[in-house]
Amino acid sequence: MQAQANWEHRLLDLAGHIPHHPIRPFFSHWVQDAYLEKAYQQTSVITASHSKSFYFASGLLPAKKRSAVRALYAFCRTVDDIVDESQSERDRDRELNYWRGIVESGFAYRDDLIASAWADTLTRYHIPRHYALQLIDGVGRDLSQFRYRTFDDLAIYCYGAASTVGLMSMYIVGFKSHEAVPYAIKLGVALQMTNILRDVGEDYRNGRLYLPLEELVLHGLTEADIAEGRVTDNWRQFMKFQIRRTRQLYRESWAGVKMLEREGQLAIGAASSLYEGILKDIEEHDYDVFTRRVSLSAWEKLAALPSIWLKIKSL
Repeated sequence: MQAQANWEHRLLDLAGHIPHHPIRPFFSHWVQDAYLEKAYQQTSVITASHSKSFYFASGLLPAKKRSAVRALYAFCRTVDDIVDESQSERDRDRELNYWRGIVESGFAYRDDLIASAWADTLTRYHIPRHYALQLIDGVGRDLSQFRYRTFDDLAIYCYGAASTVGLMSMYIVGFKSHEAVPYAIKLGVALQMTNILRDVGEDYRNGRLYLPLEELVLHGLTEADIAEGRVTDNWRQFMKFQIRRTRQLYRESWAGVKMLEREGQLAIGAASSLYEGILKDIEEHDYDVFTRRVSLSAWEKLAALPSIWLKIKSL
């Protein structure tokens, strides 16, 4: 891969020229606030029910940061569900604008548990509003764009849907310098590409194809192949290419782990390694992402921790 591809420059521009300085979080009494404690418990329940890998990795953080990262996840999950499940365009726009208002003001009414936990996290950890608004716009892209011609185009989608999450997580976990930003962006693209490769069949049934169309053509594939779930030699070669590039992104992002505060390195390293493990599972099942959904067992996640810890130590 090039030292810095065109898409990387574009994503750095999207991240903006925010002065990324490590800032200590505001001291908070939320643990003594029964309502906020209930709010954070609710976001933890949402995280556990929707992403076992994220829940597992966030469990490696200290208690307050663990709660904050799960509040971030619940915000992302809620916005994504609005885009996917709202019954009408009017309802969807109203709900997305509601969340934009929470981000811009840092305020939530106390009858909304998820919003209350997220507003507290957003303010307490000095998370740039820019990234939260980009995430809302990024997942909203699913309403208007259903195909991507090139990987460069797809990388912009990955930035909005996942790199923004990495950048916001960076403020919760803690980081040492602005040099961590490109690595957070790259890890987000790797994570989202892993989601895309895992969910090809499900996404296509929902009317979306996130695979770069030019690269499908180069491998002799058509949408009919995707629709029929054909695991052919062409498909295997295509998936090998996608997995190879995604693994390279994971490798390149690892240097950023050392730029995080020590107490957050294992959690981020685990999130990266466990998600990368999905790629291996895809390979072991002959690249069939049409009839099964890849998942790692709790035992596989636990068994991976010692090697992840050693990898971090070796950086």
